Amino acid sequence: MMATIADDRALLARMADGDRDSLEELYRRHAGWLTARLQRRCGDPDLTDIAVQDTFLAAWKSAKKFRGEGDVGAWLWGIGIRRLIDVLRKRRATPVDPARLVALGLGDVDPSSLEELALGGAHGELEAALRALPGDLRAVLVATAVDGLSTREAARLLGVPQGTVKTRLMRARQHMQEALT
Repeated sequence: MMATIADDRALLARMADGDRDSLEELYRRHAGWLTARLQRRCGDPDLTDIAVQDTFLAAWKSAKKFRGEGDVGAWLWGIGIRRLIDVLRKRRATPVDPARLVALGLGDVDPSSLEELALGGAHGELEAALRALPGDLRAVLVATAVDGLSTREAARLLGVPQGTVKTRLMRARQHMQEALT
């Protein structure tokens, strides 16, 4: 049976009253698509899982704040993308084990080349440049260029003023141009 907007709103109302079964049902309905969309923006399943869990925890805590306007899925998406940005900001670079490099036949490669290789993955320079962007700039670029949102919509989604989105978009483009030339 397909869930309706009214069903989701009813779940949130029950969550606001402390009904844990409603949280579980909301998770069942929305975690799959939320995980898939966040995974497309992050590429790291562990970080995506953290963001999804944080999203539903935040939904539980703020269910009373849902005004009943709009789609519950859109509300969850707004929370989810902000949680992913938070997780990406906290991410630290993982050092490469020299023994692993030797095992891969890369023991005598220049360290800067190794960093480029690690960032490049299967998608090359563009992905490396995108991953090198600070989380706030990456989020704006993905929201506008990949998701096709206007700066106004991106501002609403990310919870920042529209002028901030425009500035971050300009800075993201500059970073990408420098990285790709």
